[in-house]
Amino acid sequence: MTTSIRKDQGAPLISRATHQQVIASGTDVPEQSPSFALPLDEVGISGKTVWVSLPEGRLPFAARITVDLPSHVRGIHMSRLEQAIAELHGRKFTRLCDYARALAEMVVERQRGTIAQVAVTGKRPLLQRSKISRQVSVDSLACRVEARVEKGDDGLRVLLTNGIGVCHITACPCTQVYNLEVFADRGDCPMPTHSQRSQTWLSLRGLSQVPSHNDLLPCLEQALHLTQDLLKRPDEAEIVLKSHRCPQFAEDAVRETARSVGLCFRGRLPPQTEVIIESLSLESIHIHDVCCRLSTTLENICAEL
Repeated sequence: MTTSIRKDQGAPLISRATHQQVIASGTDVPEQSPSFALPLDEVGISGKTVWVSLPEGRLPFAARITVDLPSHVRGIHMSRLEQAIAELHGRKFTRLCDYARALAEMVVERQRGTIAQVAVTGKRPLLQRSKISRQVSVDSLACRVEARVEKGDDGLRVLLTNGIGVCHITACPCTQVYNLEVFADRGDCPMPTHSQRSQTWLSLRGLSQVPSHNDLLPCLEQALHLTQDLLKRPDEAEIVLKSHRCPQFAEDAVRETARSVGLCFRGRLPPQTEVIIESLSLESIHIHDVCCRLSTTLENICAEL
């Protein structure tokens, strides 16, 4: 569907010639000297909805767009951020990180700072077919990308981060081990334990280029017991049994995801590629949640394989 551009049909209250005259002779307030000359790390906008044309269609994402500010400049030119967003609105992108990079490059070229950062978060459609009933579940893949573009004498230095988040089920190994003593004659059936819904994020960070969301997803699928919305009773029985036969702490979820990343990308990505894995377990029998995080490099992971 083509989106039409709407405009105010009323006559302007101030003539165009007057506006042009004021702009030409008036004071550019952002370019003034600040009252206290300190450089600022980040200035920009957040909570901005951007519409990105991807292979799945035009999807909405939340964006945070910032640039650093030198000590001798009072403010940034805020409208130039919105102009860059408008110029990219109709462009098609293969990957979300390509959009973030293009936006960051436009921002740093139009402001007085030297470092622009763009963070984009949202969801993309994820279709999953259940193992037993073969039903297709229409789910969402959480995603977030970051682009950091630094302007230097030798050109632009680009650092990209691409990440996805999935929901999965974990079963507590501790209670299972305890119940082995309580129900010693239970046979081959997995011991009862509490289970919970968890969310794990996998992000890779590197210079210029990083794997796509589709390349990252198999790492999580191989390491975790992924869940989905549409499950028939046989599908539910299957995933519950699987998660109880291979129970996981949040720590296990993070470590197994790291192992999967190493096996998948060893020899394909630079050893210094940063790997960030975060897991949150929404505990069922506890009031608190459990969190776990790993920040390392592909080289460190591969050294343990």
